[in-house]
Amino acid sequence: MTTQELQNIKQRFGIIGSSPMLDRNIEIAAQVAVTDLSVLITGESGVGKEHFPQIIHACSPRKHAKYFAVNCGAIPEGTIDSELFGHVKGAYTDARAERKGYFEEADGGTLFLDEVGELPLSTQARLLRVLETGEFIRMGSSEVQKTSVRVVAATNLDMKRAIAEGRFREDLYFRLNAVEIHVPPLRERKDDIPLLFRKFTSDFTNKYAMPRVQLTDEATELLKAYYWYGNVRQLKNVAEQICVLEKSREISAETLRKYLPANEQEQQLTLFGSAQNMGGDPYVNERELLYKVLFDMKRDIADLKQQMAAATAGTPMPAASTIVPTGNIMPYPEHRDSHQEAEVQEAEIVRDPILTGNEPLTMGDAEEVMIRKALERHNGNRKEAAAELGISERTLYRKLKSLE
Repeated sequence: MTTQELQNIKQRFGIIGSSPMLDRNIEIAAQVAVTDLSVLITGESGVGKEHFPQIIHACSPRKHAKYFAVNCGAIPEGTIDSELFGHVKGAYTDARAERKGYFEEADGGTLFLDEVGELPLSTQARLLRVLETGEFIRMGSSEVQKTSVRVVAATNLDMKRAIAEGRFREDLYFRLNAVEIHVPPLRERKDDIPLLFRKFTSDFTNKYAMPRVQLTDEATELLKAYYWYGNVRQLKNVAEQICVLEKSREISAETLRKYLPANEQEQQLTLFGSAQNMGGDPYVNERELLYKVLFDMKRDIADLKQQMAAATAGTPMPAASTIVPTGNIMPYPEHRDSHQEAEVQEAEIVRDPILTGNEPLTMGDAEEVMIRKALERHNGNRKEAAAELGISERTLYRKLKSLE
């Protein structure tokens, strides 16, 4: 692919960045588009996986046929089969008329199955059949129908772990994964971060008729150094908040920090993130989310102890960085230099004290805290809370039901 062809695709689909990994993914998408191979797009939540099915469809012989994008994680488990494969009248209580599913509607075109890892096992079996034979049966019917659909799937799950835990069929995984495109997280595209921020702020200042926003050099470096767990989606949200809330249009590092979660938490999660993900896999998993809660609690406890000590002794409060939390949650001896403390901290994290039986806080308790805090931050909006937690709406709903 020539440089000009690459730039044309980026411009057409609104892709910002010049990362070699990103460019290679676009080239793969364009190359595989002329075939009918199934493609699995992997990567963390918020990296922009939805662009690649559009590229594949637009560059394929099916480009004049229909394109459907289905969020498998947002459809209730009881209706997902009907949505994908259709149903006949009377198939279930509310089935008052027959309905075509996406596989029937998209015949001759492309079907993008986002969050495919959230499909129930029964639906996975149906999906495997249609991928292998092109045949499906509407719910409540016995008539076999044929379809010719190009399937592109995406997930932010660790699929090998899901297979090992029995949550995803191995045969379906290999059928979907004829070609894999792994979209890198934003922290692996550091030079693209200022470009994306500039594009987002330009869009928002035009939308709200406001003066342009500029970053100082120090703010730009902070922007590039930040971990960005929410990836492009999080960066876009930060850009919009700054455009709307800041009166000064020159954004300093100090101002930018107000819109980023605590640095201590980010640094500690960066320290052990690869160790906690299986095989160095970058996907967010439940244990990593659990550690986020623990670090939040550790910081809260440290702040509380600082305030209590200051109130009792009547002395000025020390800087937050000098406070060493004690108690049952990740204790640290007071007399360690920074290098020793980092080594011990990493060892204690990998040892996973939550599972050793020494902690009064169970994994279920911490998960409940994590979920409720996310819902509070988003005023009960489940969609936004699920996006922050890196899970689907269905998974969040299931967890909430288990807490009732």
